[in-house]
Amino acid sequence: MESPDFSKGLVPAIAQDAETGEVLMVAYMNDQAWEETLRTGRAVYWSRRRGLWRKGEESGNHQDVVEIRIDCDLDTILLRVHQHGGAACHTGFRSCFHRRRDGDGWQVVGEPLFDPAKVYGKESR
Repeated sequence: MESPDFSKGLVPAIAQDAETGEVLMVAYMNDQAWEETLRTGRAVYWSRRRGLWRKGEESGNHQDVVEIRIDCDLDTILLRVHQHGGAACHTGFRSCFHRRRDGDGWQVVGEPLFDPAKVYGKESR
């Protein structure tokens, strides 16, 4: 079985809603996060700030992995997930991609589904 190539460090992991195709977030995985994701069926990432990051551990907004794909170069992972709790983004939005370019500025798309200060005890950008 082929696995992502972690020989150069972290590998980008794209989380995509398995039903709608919406891109929810981009994070990174190392071999430890990859193995735990395979073993548990839940998305686990690697954070340079926090280390092993089990998505939803603090917020409850975890991701069940429906399908895993890797690209032709074995250096990018696509996780097709079922997003529990609605919000994938730590800012409370469904997707981390909630800003859309509009002319010369940016427009926020959608409404936050939770208050990050209440969940994490601090403001999020």
